[in-house]
Amino acid sequence: MSASDRKPPFAYTGLDRIFHEKARLGIATSLAGHAEGLSFSDLKALCGLTDGNLSRHLQVLEEAGFVALNKGYDGKRPHTSCCLTDQGRARFMEYLAELEHVLRQASLATAGHGHGGLKTSPQTS
Repeated sequence: MSASDRKPPFAYTGLDRIFHEKARLGIATSLAGHAEGLSFSDLKALCGLTDGNLSRHLQVLEEAGFVALNKGYDGKRPHTSCCLTDQGRARFMEYLAELEHVLRQASLATAGHGHGGLKTSPQTS
């Protein structure tokens, strides 16, 4: 088997780049814990994002089919609620399973290197 036929062992193709971005990981994690969904303002507070950042990340997740946005009114005030779709929940669970695999591999790789954890280099000041 040639080198091009072998799968790179640390490519982690299962780590979906849509979820792997820090803000979207926070959004997906927040929504995964709230099956009924969250309001835009609650999600913004949980993730520490601005209106613009949250809107943009929700757009990416919505375009992928992972998040559903329900826009309406609460009295006369606009109200947006966000929730994971069935597809989004399934894909997020797949992402988490792959991330667990990555962490197990990293733990095994570092277990034999002394202090039971990651090796660190001396700090320079």
